[in-house]
Amino acid sequence: MTTRIIAVLALLYAPRSGQETRELLSEKLRETAERGREAREQLLSRGRELLDEAGGYVERQKAAVEERKERFAAAVEAGRQAYREEKAKEKV
Repeated sequence: MTTRIIAVLALLYAPRSGQETRELLSEKLRETAERGREAREQLLSRGRELLDEAGGYVERQKAAVEERKERFAAAVEAGRQAYREEKAKEKV
């Protein structure tokens, strides 16, 4: 940032006509605005990529939780079935 300030001060005190200085300052402002727009686009693009990655991660975790839930439910049912079978053996 300080180099920009030095550049602006150098432009202001440079031996150029007012018109040349204004044109040069205008050009530098356009360049800076363009760099700002480019940086903004890069940040937005990266933000979208990160959001997509996060969404994929969340979906994978949901699927993993669902799978564990199903395995747990199957194990509980197997335990219930084993209990019923043992109870039936006791009655015989």
